[in-house]
Amino acid sequence: MIALLQDIVSWALLLAGGFFVIVGALGLVRLPDFYTRLHAAGITDTLGAELILIGMMVQAGFSLITVKLILISAFLFFTSPTSTHAIANAAYVAGAKPKVIDPEIGDPKIGDPNTGDPKIRDPEIGGQKSTETSPSNS
Repeated sequence: MIALLQDIVSWALLLAGGFFVIVGALGLVRLPDFYTRLHAAGITDTLGAELILIGMMVQAGFSLITVKLILISAFLFFTSPTSTHAIANAAYVAGAKPKVIDPEIGDPKIGDPNTGDPKIRDPEIGGQKSTETSPSNS
């Protein structure tokens, strides 16, 4: 009975960790710029890896393997957020600017809240760009 409970708990932790790792991978693909992608990867991968390691600790029981997994978990707990911060800082120093939504224009997905015009501010160009062509531009 105890072995069955141990298996259920370890599999739940392993599946939860796998879920967070997959969500982090989807965040890398779906999010718009470097900083949001780094945020998704840093948080979900840390949580996913920790849950997977805890699941393996439950499965292993009390042994030398559990001590090694605890050391790996502690190492990941401290190094993953630190490395994410270092990468973000290096990108900022190198000149990578985050995409910014201009409050006057609104969300690029819904456009200007007053007119519905789908214009977004592109910080690399320094101006506005329209996602649709208007007759005055042709």
